[in-house]
Amino acid sequence: MKKTRSLRKGFTKFKRQKELQIFALAGIGYLFIFSIIPMFGIILAFKSYKITTGIQGIFTSEWVGLQYFKEFFTDYRFGELLRNTVVLSTLKMIFAFPVPIILAILISECHSKVFKRTIQTVSYLPNFVSWVLVYGISSALLSQGSGVINQILTELGIVKTGIPFLTDPDYFWGTSVVLSIWKSSGWWAIIFLAAISGIDSTLYEAASIDGAGRLKRIWYITLPGIKGSIVTVLILSIGSFLGGGMVGSNFEQSFLMGNTVNNATSEIIQTYAFKMGMAQGRFSYATAVDLVQSMISIVLILISNKVAKKVSGEGLF
Repeated sequence: MKKTRSLRKGFTKFKRQKELQIFALAGIGYLFIFSIIPMFGIILAFKSYKITTGIQGIFTSEWVGLQYFKEFFTDYRFGELLRNTVVLSTLKMIFAFPVPIILAILISECHSKVFKRTIQTVSYLPNFVSWVLVYGISSALLSQGSGVINQILTELGIVKTGIPFLTDPDYFWGTSVVLSIWKSSGWWAIIFLAAISGIDSTLYEAASIDGAGRLKRIWYITLPGIKGSIVTVLILSIGSFLGGGMVGSNFEQSFLMGNTVNNATSEIIQTYAFKMGMAQGRFSYATAVDLVQSMISIVLILISNKVAKKVSGEGLF
């Protein structure tokens, strides 16, 4: 009887919330189809799979164990790939992570609604521009011979010849970070703006009455009020550290902006795995490389979440 009643209550509740339940089920279905089922392909990292064997080859291919993992770790480019991936992600974390927070605070402190909406729109529109177009724009602006910026610098006498922003390995990391900030900061600022809007306005009024200036209100009210959002985004960014984090995809940037000239600093683990799999047909080896990256990301999430809980009392789970 109790089970029957609980089932009836559950069905009644489901019927009452059917719209929300359908949305939830659609999200679960999406994750199952595109995230859970493809995980079966991880088995390729431990087998000598060839595309000519088709789906059947996933089961019939020879088991090679950790052969491809050993090959990757002993590859002569492993150190370079790891360095490029870590340095590029670290630079983005240091220079790009604070930008959306600062931008959100500046927008929230603006009193003009028209100006505020204009800045919001202009800042997050680049997020809808594909990296292919971003590369086209950057080529028009930063090209050594015909780029607008180099022409201006040359005309002003700042430089004698154009700066090779897109080809010189020494400029790749800096250019990549700047483009990531421009493209993604406005979009991520929306999260922090939503968190700021949830702070009780009476706290600001009370602080103003007590004589607190704008900077003190930001320091003692705004930042503590959005601490949970900052910690959550930071943990997610650290988790996707090897893939670019919250400020843009390292893969798309490196794949589109990388070339034979700047390859020494533009080639990262993701582009290396993609080329091994798609260009050379070494799907098992590419799967092993990507699996290493995924395992490192999981470890980083667990560590960063534990540290965040101890330091700030906030965590993702």
